[in-house]
Amino acid sequence: RLHLVTWNVGTASPPPDVSSLLQLDSLGATMDMYVIGLQEVNSKITNFLSDLAFDDPWSIFFMTVLSPLGYIKLSSVRMQGLLLLIFVKHVHLPFIRDLHTQFTRTGLYGYWGNKGGVTIRMSLYGHTVCFMNCHLPAHIENTEQRLDDFEKILEMQFEGDNIPSALEHDVLFWFGDLNFRIADYGIHFVRESINNKRYNLLWEKDQLNMAKKKEAFLQEFIEGPLHFKPTYKFDLYSDVYDTSEKKRKPAWTDRILWRVKNLCQHAPKGGEFSEEQQTISVTLNNYISHMSYGISDHKPVTGTFGLELKPLVSEPLVTLSPEGEWSAEHDVLINYSAVPEFPSSAWDWIGLFKVTFKHVNDYVTYSWVEDDEVSSNKDGKQVYMSAAEIPDVGGEFLLCYYSNNLQSVVGISQPFQIQPNRTLIGKELPQEENSWMQRPDNLESHDEF
Repeated sequence: RLHLVTWNVGTASPPPDVSSLLQLDSLGATMDMYVIGLQEVNSKITNFLSDLAFDDPWSIFFMTVLSPLGYIKLSSVRMQGLLLLIFVKHVHLPFIRDLHTQFTRTGLYGYWGNKGGVTIRMSLYGHTVCFMNCHLPAHIENTEQRLDDFEKILEMQFEGDNIPSALEHDVLFWFGDLNFRIADYGIHFVRESINNKRYNLLWEKDQLNMAKKKEAFLQEFIEGPLHFKPTYKFDLYSDVYDTSEKKRKPAWTDRILWRVKNLCQHAPKGGEFSEEQQTISVTLNNYISHMSYGISDHKPVTGTFGLELKPLVSEPLVTLSPEGEWSAEHDVLINYSAVPEFPSSAWDWIGLFKVTFKHVNDYVTYSWVEDDEVSSNKDGKQVYMSAAEIPDVGGEFLLCYYSNNLQSVVGISQPFQIQPNRTLIGKELPQEENSWMQRPDNLESHDEF
């Protein structure tokens, strides 16, 4: 289950609550992955420079909301005001590989990043999936420019060997402030149609719908029905359309589309794929706007999807677990084993994480798999971890194996308890140091600027 958010936040700070935006108050099954695409994140030079050194306020905000629920920030990419964040449940980490990010500037003839696209791609249980967050040129007369810019973004290449282009991925999600407007109709007709909830009268003049009928490369993209009010342009903190002097005509600028590669190939005889051929399918369960959020002149839009995958990868590369009962009073051992084809490295490490960890850098401590190895046989290996590095307060933790060659977590343990240091019970326990200060030098972030 994948929940995708697109929101032009208009340089605003995060709102007090995003429970409804992320469907956290839903009684249904929890999401496996959150994909959050923001546009117009505050990128004034002072904000941007501080964001280069630290996570930006929006990333921190979503991590704070989602990490207690068992999600970690898998990857992020930022280009000025464009930000793309992906969060996943712990259990999926060992099956997500080949993470790469990319950005494409299209503002000022490609020299300025106020417009363009930011992209994250991955292998998900062996299937290639790509997420593309775009901010395309504004104004009703710039349809052709929007289409040209999107084609340019689609043509960008990821750095690395054997990484497919965006359109070669099994599934491609395209979303963002695409800035397509409603053509021909005047503002009064548009507003009257909206007031009467007769959105279907406006669909045929929506510039994106019109372009999809003419442009071959757009016809392969699917979108759910626009059964919600146009999401632009609103007075701040209201559900009233623009009352300023400009009185912008309402439009569905904020959109979510997707493309499944094997549906775009020539179908076999009979016109349908057999179950064996159809290894991945995408189902849209919900496509809505969220009118209660008023921090910008756009309303956020979300799409909730079911991804049905026949796993091409079903076993983790590394299996690991704590040896015996762990206590903060003594040194401990970690057991692990890897599949024969696993490309191990001297720079691989195993991190100890709180179960509410925010991202792969957010570990408590770590051990190098080679330097700290204490035993090895055909069934597996053991690595040592010093008691001095284990929090005296104990608690619930996880172990993650990080592969330097694959630049990702390739194994994760079940949650387990560490018993507190009884010799310190009744005494004031020391404050834990910030774990980022201990970060292995080889660990690279997926953030790009």
